[in-house]
Amino acid sequence: MSGNVSVVVIASPAQLEQAWAIRRRVFIEEQHVPEEIELDEDDRLAFHALAFLDGVAVGTGRMVFQGDDKVKIGRMAVRSDLRGSGIGREILLFLMNEARARGFKKAVLHAQVTAEGFYLKCGYRPIGGVFDEAGIAHRKMGRDL
Repeated sequence: MSGNVSVVVIASPAQLEQAWAIRRRVFIEEQHVPEEIELDEDDRLAFHALAFLDGVAVGTGRMVFQGDDKVKIGRMAVRSDLRGSGIGREILLFLMNEARARGFKKAVLHAQVTAEGFYLKCGYRPIGGVFDEAGIAHRKMGRDL
């Protein structure tokens, strides 16, 4: 991938709409997750990030604070034509660095089984077995920050 990737904290309703557009395309249209599951209550409380490639929004992720020392990272989505280009890794590192800067010690996530290898490469380890979430096989994973 050539071009300049940047990841930012979502700071405006317009940026949140860009993130939701990416999530709609990936989760609702591509993966057939019901909209009422995809856009959930945690969105109001979550910390959201948006990735840009040459100024165009191409990926997103969020984290929800759980207690004093743990965050749950989720809703990681990158445009299908750019998957495998390192954008997802940039989003994940951005969220982890932000959590670390805020004093959190652990991160957990529910990885789609098809993305488990990506998270393993980023230092996450499986916690328990495979389970169904929105009709898709997932596994809980975690790591220290």
